[in-house]
Amino acid sequence: MNRILLVEDDIDYGIVVKQYLEISGFEVVWASTPTPVFEYLDQYSFDIAILDIMLPIKDGFTLAKEINTNYPHLPFLFLTAKNQNFDRLIGLKLGASDYLSKTCDPEELKIRIDNILKNQINRTTKLDYYQLGAYRFYPDQLKLTISTNTHRLTERERDLLALLISYDKQIVERNYILQQLWPANDYFNGRSLDVFITRLRKYLAEDENIQITSIRGLGFEIDLALKEKE
Repeated sequence: MNRILLVEDDIDYGIVVKQYLEISGFEVVWASTPTPVFEYLDQYSFDIAILDIMLPIKDGFTLAKEINTNYPHLPFLFLTAKNQNFDRLIGLKLGASDYLSKTCDPEELKIRIDNILKNQINRTTKLDYYQLGAYRFYPDQLKLTISTNTHRLTERERDLLALLISYDKQIVERNYILQQLWPANDYFNGRSLDVFITRLRKYLAEDENIQITSIRGLGFEIDLALKEKE
């Protein structure tokens, strides 16, 4: 099931969109303000984001820039009451996959989302994977698989695992990880690095030969026989 991040401050409209998309087979996580957005992005793996433009605290354009900086592989579209062509051009220049008016038919919204997701699949079906013991790690598809079991990763989980394996058999310092993966405005307020390490250990627990070791006072080390496939 595809998961959608909906950022919409109009409660009545948000309920309508959320319910329609859920009836259409999507899982929807709804934020009525931008405040919890990055917490949700850290916690869940999303396939697409739907952003209103006229939001409290920060507008949708600003939020889109921040999402695109920290989660560049996440497609997004604007669903807004602002119909001016100038705003539409701004949205598309920011990298939006689409720009729709709130007056559009809900079925049109679903079709636009389906088309964006199909394009994403077409771009990822031939991407490389890494063999991590009994696991296959697909960075661009945010997947870690073993046998018939698939773990869907958040972008930050993916980035952390990719960073660790790029330093196979080497210690990666804690401060270096934070500087690389946590944006400046989220450096001290971000979810604990230890939480993400715990998650990765849980995902990798089915192969006892893969260990992420904590080096007290320094950082972390992963030791594995790594091969890249095409």
